[in-house]
Amino acid sequence: MTLSIFVLSLLGAMALGIPIAFALLMSAIILMLTMGNFDTQILASNLIDGADNFPLMAIPFFILAGELMNAGGISKRIIEFAMAYVGHIRGGLGYVAILASVLFAGLSGSAVADTAALGAILIPMMAKAGYDRSRSAGLIAAGGIIAPIIPPSIPMIVFGVTAGVSISQLFMAGIVPGLMLAVALTITWTFITRKSTVETPPRTTIKEKLSATRAAIWALLLPLIIIGGLRGGVFTPTEAAAVAAFYALFVGLVIYRELKFAQLYHVIVAAAKTTSVVMLLAAAAMVSSWLITVANIPGQLTELLDPFMDNPLLLLIIINIIVLIVGSAMDVTPTILILTPVLMPIVEYAGINPIYFGVLFVLNNCIGLLTPPVGTVLNVAAGVGKIGMDDIMKGVMPFLIAEVIVLFLLTLFPSLVLVPLGWFQ
Repeated sequence: MTLSIFVLSLLGAMALGIPIAFALLMSAIILMLTMGNFDTQILASNLIDGADNFPLMAIPFFILAGELMNAGGISKRIIEFAMAYVGHIRGGLGYVAILASVLFAGLSGSAVADTAALGAILIPMMAKAGYDRSRSAGLIAAGGIIAPIIPPSIPMIVFGVTAGVSISQLFMAGIVPGLMLAVALTITWTFITRKSTVETPPRTTIKEKLSATRAAIWALLLPLIIIGGLRGGVFTPTEAAAVAAFYALFVGLVIYRELKFAQLYHVIVAAAKTTSVVMLLAAAAMVSSWLITVANIPGQLTELLDPFMDNPLLLLIIINIIVLIVGSAMDVTPTILILTPVLMPIVEYAGINPIYFGVLFVLNNCIGLLTPPVGTVLNVAAGVGKIGMDDIMKGVMPFLIAEVIVLFLLTLFPSLVLVPLGWFQ
């Protein structure tokens, strides 16, 4: 009964166009009234506790780091580096987009930020070179969701905090799946462009490659600093975020000198606006999370899924399908915040490794960023590419299929996540 009331009230509020954070609060209030334990002090206390969380401090710092990188010239040099090494291959600009997506992923952790930065530069460049604009935009959108998988990852921070699991381990576990996505996109792009007649830039000389590497070296060092620091226990994910923000500020102001003091106000305001959305969602979700536990909704769902508990693979496939459907209608952060408290008890009861599940869950949610009606990354790519939603849907479809295949490979073979996790730990 409580499960139905929670789901229907949440979906009803969303259908009315109420923002997700307020829809969560409304569904929580309705659930409290139904259970007869409405108390404004409980609401206020959980709302404050949702935002007053040390690991969540990593989010504003990583968002700020991404804004500083774009303003400070780091993003531009990453693309120039990729152009120098793979731009001359048939379909070269596509490989540039994929390589740049991987490198960007190690810098910002945000799919939307990476897609916007790459798309603004590469989609017009690819269209001018003769590539299909919708296919180019689709590739960059699909490459954008590598960012939340390879560390640092904002969705993994949200999942780690909500599920109570190690964010550092989640970061390490995401490296190989993120690279698998890049390989899947590369194979798909190779197949698509196997008969391409688009003229490619001339092969760069060793001197030009070295020059591009020197220009990008400061940007390339940041992922190594973050991963090395986390693996070596030098700093926590929250401290890593602060290091990333300071590093991006230092490189933009002192090394590249493209970031001016006059720009800092606008950069900080942009980062603060994005952060405020995430933190309000986190605070509202804490209220729902507490009530989900009190109402024993995970127990009710466990009873429904009880026939599959003895078969973790079948259970994961069912959960994947549910999350894919939900993810097509909701953004990543609210989906993680809503479903994690419901699914984690089931996952633990079935004996599934929570770190492994976290990687699958985040990847599944990120695939939802490429599907309408919400499709945040899809909308960003369509906006910067100046194309319609119908066109970009056709363009992204082969890459979307490739990424779903990666998701199910990871589901079928948990060792693809767990064995590399052991290496990096």
